[in-house]
Amino acid sequence: MTFIKDFQHVLKQNIREYGMFIALFVIWAVFAVLTEGIFISSRNISNLLNQAGYIAVLGVGMTLIIVIRHIDLSVGFMAGFLGAVAAIAMSFWNWPVYIVIPAILLLGLLLGFIPGFLVAQMKIPAFVATLAAFLIYRGAILVVTEGTGTIIISNDFFNAIGNGFIPDIPIGILPEMHVLTLILGIIAIAFYIWGELKARKTKRAYNFEVLSRSIFGLKLAFVAALIGGMTWVLAGYNGLSWTVVIVLIVVGIYSFVSTRTVIGRHIYAVGGNPEAAELSGINVKKITYAVFGQMGMLAALSGILFASRLQSATTTAGTLFELDAIAAAFVGGVSAAGGVGKVTGAVIGALVMASLTSGMNLMGIGISYQYMVRGGVLAAAVIFDVATRNR
Repeated sequence: MTFIKDFQHVLKQNIREYGMFIALFVIWAVFAVLTEGIFISSRNISNLLNQAGYIAVLGVGMTLIIVIRHIDLSVGFMAGFLGAVAAIAMSFWNWPVYIVIPAILLLGLLLGFIPGFLVAQMKIPAFVATLAAFLIYRGAILVVTEGTGTIIISNDFFNAIGNGFIPDIPIGILPEMHVLTLILGIIAIAFYIWGELKARKTKRAYNFEVLSRSIFGLKLAFVAALIGGMTWVLAGYNGLSWTVVIVLIVVGIYSFVSTRTVIGRHIYAVGGNPEAAELSGINVKKITYAVFGQMGMLAALSGILFASRLQSATTTAGTLFELDAIAAAFVGGVSAAGGVGKVTGAVIGALVMASLTSGMNLMGIGISYQYMVRGGVLAAAVIFDVATRNR
């Protein structure tokens, strides 16, 4: 009975954090049954992760935008535009890919500073500033592609970013499995357990509240099983894709910055109460610049991932990306009131939305009903946010 009470208490206290994982698990379980296991096949899960990659990247940046109580509607067509610029640079200007990628990321960073300036210095509402940019980038895509239409990208290295997989270790054991992926999964589990044990020891040293041994053990076992299961599924196809590796790197960097650095604490302080943050010595304008700048850089990365996956740049690239990113952030637990939200949640939110699309496609459900279901899930996420915040 003590274990059950502890479990209920932990779940109640952390419902915002655990709710998204529960939702994703339920969605995968339902679609696994309805599609007779096709949904959770190695091939489909691998494709699902690659499809969610460019939205997950946008969702991570959008989370910080919403945390500081703003919104960015321009990121979708900015991603499409920058993906087209990358394609033009390689196909027509003959720029090498090792120059194109950092140049596009830098350009995205600079373009992100523009709405940051309008919001921070000119005090223009972010909705209006980014809506104007939305229209500008939409027109810019048409301008750069009007002469050629779809721009085919023939660079193998660039295309491998969105379609390739990490190489395997050529050894004889488990010939049908991607061994390197399995090894990386084992390392990830060991690193996670070590990090959790270290964090628990630190908290106890400062007399902070920690989970009971039974609940803590259950948490370690559940997450280890989740990582191990996902690793095994991916290893059964082609292993980890470069898209997944890039998303993991982005999430790792952003998780560290948002939770372990001064600027991360300042971002959440500004989101919690901008006036109080200003009075406490935090430069709110600089934080606004930084957050919008990183959003532009991640939009550039998203555009690269999308163009690489399609192996081309199209006139419709970026359509509705911003709405998918906003949905991923909210489903992932970011609060509409600002100050609350984790970048890891945005990845889970992106997986939730991508899973709904993939599962319904496998079931043959029409696109009109898919939009309705996704809209309902987004509404439920916001209602959940309001309800838990009020409580």
